[in-house]
Amino acid sequence: MMNIRAADANAMREVGRWLATCVRAGDLLVVSGELGAGKTTLAQGIGAGMGISEPIVSPTFVIARSYRNAHGPDLVHVDAYRLGSTVELDDLDLDTEISDAVIVVEWGSGKVEQLSEHRLEVMIQRSDEIGDEVRHVDITPVGTRWNDVNWQIPAALQVVR
Repeated sequence: MMNIRAADANAMREVGRWLATCVRAGDLLVVSGELGAGKTTLAQGIGAGMGISEPIVSPTFVIARSYRNAHGPDLVHVDAYRLGSTVELDDLDLDTEISDAVIVVEWGSGKVEQLSEHRLEVMIQRSDEIGDEVRHVDITPVGTRWNDVNWQIPAALQVVR
């Protein structure tokens, strides 16, 4: 597991840009954290790092948004918060898109793990200090897919442990 300290929203986007250098088509990222933790901000950074030119916006009300990428895999951004069951998740047909896209699922913990035995589990936690914008981003690779990834974290990001 890696733990990165993101001092503000810009730093969270930088974490996402760095993660974009580690992912490829077929990858699943399960992003967890309380409301306002920075899940969508992280997805914005991933999209920017992948070369997605259109703005990445929260999929809360539409549940899933697909972003076409002329220079690499597409990005599918999902908000599983309102999904009550795996049947509702199955209706999204994410399993058919997973081989051609990078799929980022907010609120997906306990709901989407069956999509891939190889995934990144990302937990975003707020600082305990009131009014503090600092977030701690725990990144846990699950599965052998991640064994050959160069996890060199840029010096601009603050690694906690």
